[in-house]
Amino acid sequence: MWSWSGAMSTTATHPHGFAATPSALHTLQGATMGTRWSVKLVAAATALPGLERGIQACLDQVVEQMSTWRDDSDISRYNRAEAGSTHTLPAEFAQVLDAALALAADTDGAYDPTVGPLTDAWGFGPIGARAQAPDDDALSRARRRVDWRRLAYDPAQRRLSQPGGACLDLSSIAKGYGIDRVADWLLAQGIADCLVEVGGELRGHGRKPDGSAWRVAVEQPGGSDEEAAAVITLDGLSIATSGDYRRYFDAGQRRYSHTLDPHSGAPIDNTVASVTVLHPHCMHADALATALTVLGAHAGMAYANRRRLAALFVLREGDGLVTRTTPGFVARQRCA
Repeated sequence: MWSWSGAMSTTATHPHGFAATPSALHTLQGATMGTRWSVKLVAAATALPGLERGIQACLDQVVEQMSTWRDDSDISRYNRAEAGSTHTLPAEFAQVLDAALALAADTDGAYDPTVGPLTDAWGFGPIGARAQAPDDDALSRARRRVDWRRLAYDPAQRRLSQPGGACLDLSSIAKGYGIDRVADWLLAQGIADCLVEVGGELRGHGRKPDGSAWRVAVEQPGGSDEEAAAVITLDGLSIATSGDYRRYFDAGQRRYSHTLDPHSGAPIDNTVASVTVLHPHCMHADALATALTVLGAHAGMAYANRRRLAALFVLREGDGLVTRTTPGFVARQRCA
């Protein structure tokens, strides 16, 4: 999660108080993916209606293709398709699946886009919330359906076969992709200065009218609004965080996080409270934050260092929290 660092003006002004240019800092907002989107951008006021429509159209397309919460989406149609059927994916869907499968292979399945049956079994999917853990039989049935290697996929033709019972869940990557779609679309419209946010993940370009940077503070799990794990400047950079404190349910003496380990079939049970990843593309930052959270403190940090990722881990140690950062993250933090 993020928060603003520093005050923000709402217009570019001349020293005498009147508008210096036809462009000013504006905020556009809307709803998507079960949350809210917000875009801060420098543009002429006359351009705002068209920009708002374009932003919403970018995000609506992602929902129409990849939302498991919509029965008529492309991903929902695939998930309920008969075994042996083959599906030609839209180009955007295929791009996200390509990235998801590449990360699944690179993390030996710690990240797995076929985790949908487990998402439903634990009550974090469209079927509905749970107040207790699933029984062993239900969990065993779900686990048998989870394995990215079951997918027969031809990326050149964008053709994906349904092996039977496969249930894709791209919620840990599609939101980041939606942010990339919006940011790339705005840049193509000549909007060079913007900060795009959907549900706490962000991508920034350029500067505010006063020349100051887009600076965001990384939330400290369980901390107050004044506490931050880090402050980062976003210019051609995205930030995404995965944490065990965001969505969960309590049953008995245990807290069950929405971040699931595809290997165990259960919510993560490690010392990681949150992982924040910086990357030029929010799609990759989003998915990598989840993957590193599942891998855990030791394996996750080792993976992040091997891949030279900019990552910040917040770890539970005794009754407190400690932070661990990769060299790439430290370098970015120094630029903030």
